[in-house]
Amino acid sequence: MSVKTIVAGNWKMHKTAADTAAFLDAFLPKTGSLPESIEIVVAPPFVSIPTASVRLRDTRVHLGAQTMHWELEGAFTGEISAPMLREFGVSHVIVGHSERRAYCNETDRTVHLKVRTALEQGLTPIVAVGETLEERNAGETDRRVIEQTRAALDGVRADQLFRLVIAYEPIWAIGTGRNCDPHEADRVMATIRGCRDGLGDTPILYGGSMTADNVAAYMQQRNVNGGLVGGASLDPDGFAALIANAVSS
Repeated sequence: MSVKTIVAGNWKMHKTAADTAAFLDAFLPKTGSLPESIEIVVAPPFVSIPTASVRLRDTRVHLGAQTMHWELEGAFTGEISAPMLREFGVSHVIVGHSERRAYCNETDRTVHLKVRTALEQGLTPIVAVGETLEERNAGETDRRVIEQTRAALDGVRADQLFRLVIAYEPIWAIGTGRNCDPHEADRVMATIRGCRDGLGDTPILYGGSMTADNVAAYMQQRNVNGGLVGGASLDPDGFAALIANAVSS
């Protein structure tokens, strides 16, 4: 089985429903020139998912969500469940993003619970792992990403691993304009791939100030199977250019 190439745009807290419609109206015509071998995902805010769902129907672009709760329903004010996402055609969900860990008390345990629920509900979890600058400077990068990966995938069967995606996002590179050296990113991603049997066919994405200008350098690396893109996914022309450069590298 060959490893899929995936480019996913994480819009974070950007774009109203009207902004989402305008983006997709501009972006979707550009996707026709991109090879079918690349899987494209956009993850708008929750309130924009219904609009995106309509625009993306019968297109090649997959709809993602930025998080979800591990329970299917209950007294969890402000949360969103997997069935709620699936109702609108969501196929992917980002789990464990560092901003969720930092600002919303996401832990290795809750990431694990969300991964299990996503898989059980037929969603593709994009599991984010990564180290802080302090951890990197202390030589703790490998230990931390192995710890996060193993915790997230605890209890996941070997035959389920190809159904999920891992995103290596060095926290110090997210939204800072300071990207991780592609060779070093590849080394860490090889460490992630080797920390558990069965990850050979699991796509591993790089995230952290990836742009149209530097994406080719990442895609030339053996263990990089695409990108989880933040700021560079907010402009339709720029996002299309990034995807084109990823494919042509």
